[in-house]
Amino acid sequence: MTAAECIKQTEHKMGVTVEKLREDFSRIRTGRPSTGLLDKVKVDYYGCPTPINQIAQVGVGDAHTLTVQPWEKNMVKAIEKAIRDSDLGLNPATSGDTIRVPLPPLTEERRRELTKVVKGFGEDAKVAVRNLRRDANSTLERLEKDKEISEDDQRRFETEVQKLTDRYVGEIDKVIEEKEKEIMTV
Repeated sequence: MTAAECIKQTEHKMGVTVEKLREDFSRIRTGRPSTGLLDKVKVDYYGCPTPINQIAQVGVGDAHTLTVQPWEKNMVKAIEKAIRDSDLGLNPATSGDTIRVPLPPLTEERRRELTKVVKGFGEDAKVAVRNLRRDANSTLERLEKDKEISEDDQRRFETEVQKLTDRYVGEIDKVIEEKEKEIMTV
């Protein structure tokens, strides 16, 4: 691996870390419904745990309701049970072959708890970015030790890695701030 490949790979992995954080945040409930809320819920589909979005159409009914439309009518009870048993604290109601999932309004206390969860996810992402920096720097040190790059090049590339780290940590802070603002908006 060359130093340029190392930098490019590190930048890609840092970008993936930020995207993963955004994906995790999409599952955190705010004041408005999001279909991503049910993505982690698994339904027993003929003995195999399957995500809801693979066996049903999940949509937003209104400002406080998600709708789940199973593709097979016999899956209604299993989906309803999976949602009820999840750790989301939701109580679905079936009307015909459509499952309605009302989202109760968030209390001030619950909003504060969610901001702590958001900060925890953010810190994990920052640690991941810093670990990527460490890995890249150790690769650069190895390249310099093996005489594939000069000591000056090593320092220059390490500075570049640090700039990438600072940029992605800043991006993570921005994503956290946006999510906290979204959660705290009543």
